[in-house]
Amino acid sequence: QVQVVESGGELVQAGDSLRLACAHSGRTDRTYGTGWFRQVLAKEREFVAAIKWRDGSTYYADSVKGRFTISRDNANNTVYLNMNSLKVEDAAVYFCAASNRPWSAPGRRSGYDYWGQGTQVTVSS
Repeated sequence: QVQVVESGGELVQAGDSLRLACAHSGRTDRTYGTGWFRQVLAKEREFVAAIKWRDGSTYYADSVKGRFTISRDNANNTVYLNMNSLKVEDAAVYFCAASNRPWSAPGRRSGYDYWGQGTQVTVSS
């Protein structure tokens, strides 16, 4: 099994930058990829970004392309989400998820096996 723990969420102002971290532990040697999702109360959890561990391929939701960057620190088994030019609409609970299986599509929640508890990002105007 793999455990993932998110950190880094906080209150920021619109236009600010923030970096979220997702620490992986356990059988990380089997990890195929990691994704970031976000959820606002009463709405569906939506895909934000994902990265394949083997080749570093990255994927982004259209709403964050050009502003967010996902990356991986191989030595520490940590995946980061760098968020720039934050908007009020980026406010959400951000979840990290890891997959042990090849994705049919990195944005599908069903493609992930392990989920963290989430970290709150609040963006004030």
